[in-house]
This record gives sequence, structure tokens and C-alpha cells, in this order.
Amino acid sequence: MKFTKMQGLGNDYVYVNCFEEMVENPNEVAKIVSDRHFGIGSDGLVLIMPSDARDFKMRMFNADGSEAEMCGNAIRCVGKYVFDNGLTNKETIFVETLAGIKVLQLEIKDRKVDMVRVDMGQPILEPASIPIALSGERCVNAPVEIDGAKYHITGVSMGNPHAIVYMDNIEVLKIEKIGPKFENHAIFPKRINTEFVEVIDRNTLKMRVWERGAGETLACGTGACAVLVASVLNDKSERRATVNLLGGDLFIEWDAADNHVYMTGPATKVFEGEIEIIH
Repeated sequence: MKFTKMQGLGNDYVYVNCFEEMVENPNEVAKIVSDRHFGIGSDGLVLIMPSDARDFKMRMFNADGSEAEMCGNAIRCVGKYVFDNGLTNKETIFVETLAGIKVLQLEIKDRKVDMVRVDMGQPILEPASIPIALSGERCVNAPVEIDGAKYHITGVSMGNPHAIVYMDNIEVLKIEKIGPKFENHAIFPKRINTEFVEVIDRNTLKMRVWERGAGETLACGTGACAVLVASVLNDKSERRATVNLLGGDLFIEWDAADNHVYMTGPATKVFEGEIEIIH
């Protein structure tokens, strides 16, 4: 199987061009290629596929083999892959995902994609639709007991579910201990991605993320979008802000006119290769 390793702010995936390759049992293949000791090493597997409805289709699988609805960092890399490899010459493309159609605006430098602006769509705020097992129209600063301690969460879905928690000094947070407690708590019926956020100022937010099925990653695009939305709802930031992640910065805007969230950030090719998949 031929592949390309790509990363968006250190959130790395193995990409397969399914116009040329066929991937059988992608759930198991994701586990194999993601292994950082015996495989290629990644946060998961992304399949770039033909779409009957739009320009391309993206399917993505976490390192544990579970399929996810969307990934903001991954979809930027999809945009770079299809343009740089001549699958399209358009600078605006439409990509089909399990979280709906996403519109990508490609920023070209030296005939290669340098940055990608993604229309991530409207945030979903109703707890039942995120899903979070709480009543009401929104889950904003809601108290939740996790492992004997009380936290306050704000729930946002950007096609996949996020719980945002505000705290100080997130760099010393033992995320590997608390992350799984959030991910698998009964209040989150489809598990949860958890962002631990420190407010630097009203235009700068700092976050660490525990992603369901992957653990802590260096960046999460949908998570950064969810953090901006949650910060506006909690009156902690403006509608435009820079989100500092371990892997670098993303620029997020929640447009009041159309209620859409826009994410701008880099996409980088790491290397290409071929691997034999033995099931």
C-alpha cells in the first residue's frame, strides 16, 4: 500500500490515495499504520476517495481503529495532497465528510499549498445533538464530577463532540490521567474529545487536547474551533482569536453573519512510502 505521511501542526496521519489504492478493513489498517514502534507512526489513517456529491471524500480513522466524523488538521492536509499531486487545479474545493461538506480555500505559494482556510460549518450546541447527556438548549459552564473532582464543561460539536474546560497552568496538567476519565465518562454516550484551555487574553487561547481514540495530540482543528466557540459563549474571547496548541497556532473565526466557524492553518508533507499490510 502506497501512502503519504502528512501533518498539520504535528497532528499526523497516514494518507492513502484511494483513486489508486484499495484499502480493505481500514479499521484494522489504521491500527497497524499508527503504531509508532511497529508501523509508520501516526494519530490515524485518512483515506482520500472519489465522491459522488463533491470534489473529494475523506474518511478518517483514529489510532485505535475507530472511525471519526472529521478532523480539521487532517482535512487541511487533504487539500494540500489533492492540489500538490494534480488531482485538482482548483483553489476552492468541496470535501465530503461524515460531518457534512467542508469548503477549503487553498493558499498557494510556489505552486504548492502553503495554508488552508476551512469553512467548518455551524457549531452544534444542543447537548442531545453533541451528544452530552444533559438537559437544556446548551451546555455552558455546566458542573460535572469526574473522578471525584468537580469541573465545569462547555459542550460543542464541530461534527464531532468536544467538552471544553478552563483552568490555569495547563502545561503541568497530568492529561494522561484525567483525559481518559473524561473520554469514557457516562455523560458522553459517544465518548468525548476534551480541551483544557488557558485564557491568555481575549484574542489568544492556549489549549491541550485529549482526543478520543488517540490520546493527547499536538493539535486538533475541530477542537480549536470548539474552543473559540466555547470562549465566546463564556465571554472569555472575541469572535476571532489565535489558538495556541502544542504543535503551533491556528487562527479561528466564528462569523456572526453566517454562524460558520473558519479555521486557517498550515499543512505539511513529511514523506512518502509503501508498506505491506498483513492482516
